[in-house]
Amino acid sequence: MSLALMPILTPNRFKGKLIVVEGIDGSGKSTQLSLLAQWLRSQGLAVAFSEWNSSPLVRDTTRRGKKKQMFTPTTFSLIHATDFADRQERYIMPMLKAGAIVCADRFAYTAFARDVVRGVSPKWVRNVYRFAIQPNLAFYFRVPLEVALGRILGGRDSIKYYEAGMDLNLSRRIEESFRLFQGRILEEYDAMTQEMGFHVIDATGSIEDQQAQMREVVMQKLSDAIATGQILQDERAYRANTAAAPVL
Repeated sequence: MSLALMPILTPNRFKGKLIVVEGIDGSGKSTQLSLLAQWLRSQGLAVAFSEWNSSPLVRDTTRRGKKKQMFTPTTFSLIHATDFADRQERYIMPMLKAGAIVCADRFAYTAFARDVVRGVSPKWVRNVYRFAIQPNLAFYFRVPLEVALGRILGGRDSIKYYEAGMDLNLSRRIEESFRLFQGRILEEYDAMTQEMGFHVIDATGSIEDQQAQMREVVMQKLSDAIATGQILQDERAYRANTAAAPVL
């Protein structure tokens, strides 16, 4: 069976809506998602936030494994899948059930791109994430490699080992490894764009222009749910599930 014919993710049957952002490191997606979440909440809507690799269940293990450079491609994939499963069950699903808008910084598509570049079978990794809830909106922030690299180095002193794909032995020079690794991830994202229905944002544009594009798409997609009261107001959703994801 071809990948295109395989069931990818689980339909969202809850009242709430799921918005995700994807892109290589340095694409600016996190900034844009944060701005969008703040704007949605300013409209009186319930907004929850979840980010990749943040579950308390595996956070310490992941940190130790990265520090000691212990991960193989498969173990890296599985620990991220464990993180994702825990966050979906404990945070994402309860807020969707309550009727909130959940904003996720990276989703299963990150695994579909990164894990495949690391040599994991595309069919295998997609099968692992079949439990993931289908987003209502998925934004892909496309950015040239040199722009992404410049942003990363402009914000901190160095590139991280796994961020540069140094575990793949692509190059002994970390910046060159970053270019090769992230370049391959870009190719995977581009190949998924049509299949996954990404809304592509030119991440070289101004912050204001990118945010305006996001808001326009979100309102086109969610206007009916908002107008009919399907999306809860922030205080009601927070009271409905005080143990769920942090409400922005």
